[in-house]
Amino acid sequence: MRKKLPFVAELATTAMGILPHKNVDDALNLALSLDIPFWPQLPRVSFFEDMYVQALEHFPGAVLDEATQRVYIDTRLFYDGLDAFFSHEQDDAWFALSEDRSRVFRKFLDRDLSRFKSVHGQVISPVSLTLKIVDENGRPIVYNDDIRSIAFSFIQKRVNAQYKELVVKNERAFVWIDDPGLEFIFSAMSGYDHIKARDELLEFYDGIEGPRGLHLCGNPDWDFLLSLNIDIISLNAWGFGDIFVNYATVNNFIEGGGVVSWGIVPTYQDELLKEDAGTLANRLEKIWGPLAARGLDMAEIASGSMLAPATCNIVNPDRTETVEKAFGLLRQVSGHLKERYIQ
Repeated sequence: MRKKLPFVAELATTAMGILPHKNVDDALNLALSLDIPFWPQLPRVSFFEDMYVQALEHFPGAVLDEATQRVYIDTRLFYDGLDAFFSHEQDDAWFALSEDRSRVFRKFLDRDLSRFKSVHGQVISPVSLTLKIVDENGRPIVYNDDIRSIAFSFIQKRVNAQYKELVVKNERAFVWIDDPGLEFIFSAMSGYDHIKARDELLEFYDGIEGPRGLHLCGNPDWDFLLSLNIDIISLNAWGFGDIFVNYATVNNFIEGGGVVSWGIVPTYQDELLKEDAGTLANRLEKIWGPLAARGLDMAEIASGSMLAPATCNIVNPDRTETVEKAFGLLRQVSGHLKERYIQ
């Protein structure tokens, strides 16, 4: 059963976790400029700020080589490290994000976060983690049943540990699971298919404390995703929103109290230059059209919506400028639509 969210979305602005900044304070201040701020992940600051590297702290058998920027799981060390993992299963501090893995998280927690509608954190999904990270032979660890099983349990505990720290600062907090690789399981080339993934993800989400959020930038089978008993789904609506809304299950999701975070503001320089608040607001209203045609009131859609940048971006030639402009435009789009739909 879907959990009742402790806040009403009402076109609140938020964003994904990764920012291109090298200055920690600048990144934090940008994140805090939104209605629902987040603690930024800053891979340009350090190898250890990468979301995969962050997630693997204390994971049995994890080898993190900063010199070569290599991350992998040594199978022998994995089995040797299982006793340590099992001995710490009830120890939230073991799964908490350390200051070595994030220059921002502790600073974020030091701020007064209680005044915001909500705040969120983020952790890489066990699916994306195990598809990307390989063993000592270069084989993705998703194909090792023992390692994959521990990864699902490990990430679940990491999500819950982060949630417990955030909810102290804001009782409406949540942690969403970032799943950039999820759409790969629908490929015929994947030996880990969506049938097995669904069973394991259902068990994973059932053990998540607080609201269950899922973010991805790709275009998977949306019926599959909406069957996972999640509360918040975040997508690249600028790129795939028109596909997403053609699934009738989206209406059911919103009618049942689910929240959609519509990533409507592009973060690539060439794309952003073609848009303004008016064009993006109109684009989103057009995307919402099929939902309204199937019976949802536009005000009801708006009430169950958050707004976000379309994607994370660390590759623009201007480094931070375009992303910061996108955040500013996001606030304008939100204001424009709130005037129309939120009383």
